[in-house]
Amino acid sequence: MGTGHYFWAIFYFTSLCSASLANNAKINFREKEKKVLDQILGAGKYDARIRPSGINGTANLPTLVQVNMFLRSISKIDDYKMEYSVQLTFREQWTDERLKFDDIQGRLKYLTLTEANRVWMPDLFFSNEKEGHFHNIIMPNVYIRIFPNGSVLYSIRISLTLACPMNLKLYPLDRQICSLRMASYGWTTNDLVFLWKEGDPVQVVKNLHLPRFTLEKFLTDYCNSKTNTGEYSCLKVDLLFKREFSYYLIQIYIPCCMLVIVSWVSFWLDQGAVPARVSLGVTTLLTMATQTSGINASLPPVSYTKAIDVWTGVCLTFVFGALLEFALVNYASRSGLNKANMHKENMKKKRRDLEQASLDAASDLLDTDSNATFAMKPLVRHPGDPLALEKLRQCEVHMQPPKRPSCCKTWLSKFPTRQCSRSKRIDVISRITFPLVFALFNLVYWSTYLFREEEDE
Repeated sequence: MGTGHYFWAIFYFTSLCSASLANNAKINFREKEKKVLDQILGAGKYDARIRPSGINGTANLPTLVQVNMFLRSISKIDDYKMEYSVQLTFREQWTDERLKFDDIQGRLKYLTLTEANRVWMPDLFFSNEKEGHFHNIIMPNVYIRIFPNGSVLYSIRISLTLACPMNLKLYPLDRQICSLRMASYGWTTNDLVFLWKEGDPVQVVKNLHLPRFTLEKFLTDYCNSKTNTGEYSCLKVDLLFKREFSYYLIQIYIPCCMLVIVSWVSFWLDQGAVPARVSLGVTTLLTMATQTSGINASLPPVSYTKAIDVWTGVCLTFVFGALLEFALVNYASRSGLNKANMHKENMKKKRRDLEQASLDAASDLLDTDSNATFAMKPLVRHPGDPLALEKLRQCEVHMQPPKRPSCCKTWLSKFPTRQCSRSKRIDVISRITFPLVFALFNLVYWSTYLFREEEDE
């Protein structure tokens, strides 16, 4: 009997468990979700026009909305238009006690909606937005999750083009701060307050790639604004971008240096090679002007001087100076040749006069008596002759050893002081002066702007 009772007890217990499992298997959770949605969002039960109550259902307190975002990509940063484009996943979370429901002993974690107009939504807008759009491929990239305690999570993927005022004084050695601002459009801080989610309010994709910039860091802050209609809650995130200098070094600075150095080649050409020196100077000048024009075309017209303007302006001045140097050399050469020709003509005229005078003297000698005698004075210095002593003293003065010249005078003495050699002297001085001045400019330029960049950090 004891064994039979145990058998029937085990059989009865097994039957109850099987029935219970069968009943649970018959529960359709999708039907439960539909019933819950009908209960909390049915006609006459929920009004999406009324904002939720504050903390703990207090009607007098504002609704708190926590915000966080995931930065997916930054497609471009436009210096000319002063804007940048970003794609992000934007999330908001708040509590609406009217949306509480039974989770069926923890089996129903949350309800999902795809229609934002079914529940109350914060009236958030991006204050520095220029353009924006939602993503609807293949389906609208948006969802709303309603949790059993009445918490609502709203998530959407959006692409925005935002204004980014830039200070280009240090361009291209600059850093730029681009902000993303979010504020309430109609609800004041008495009704609605935006808060950054605690922990990690902004996430950035790991393999974020920008062609000309590097995202160094980002900062979150609050930016509440007051107008004549009230105070409105505002959030902002500042993105600090550092411009990649390697691109500009290869595309701008090195080519400009090469053009300046090429313009110095004319100093080593012969002063008589006029076509070669003129074509070289004009070509480098036009190329430098084209380079400067292309740089300015990609930047907005601003009222202040940029670092790149200083560089291109000085390089253009050096190239133009090399062209002017040839004009000075050519003028000095022609002036020296004219004076040399005049000197030759004067010498020829004097020579002709001397020849004519010698011929006249010879003819006079032929006309005199052949037996005429000439008095010859001996070339012997008589002792006590004061005139001879004075002449000897003058010779001794003129034969004194000269003073040792300086190094600069020695270098300049290699070139004759005649007018025809001044042009050559100008070329030699330019060969040394132009590179030294350009090297000094580079030292001052890079020391100044790199030091100012470190101060900005």
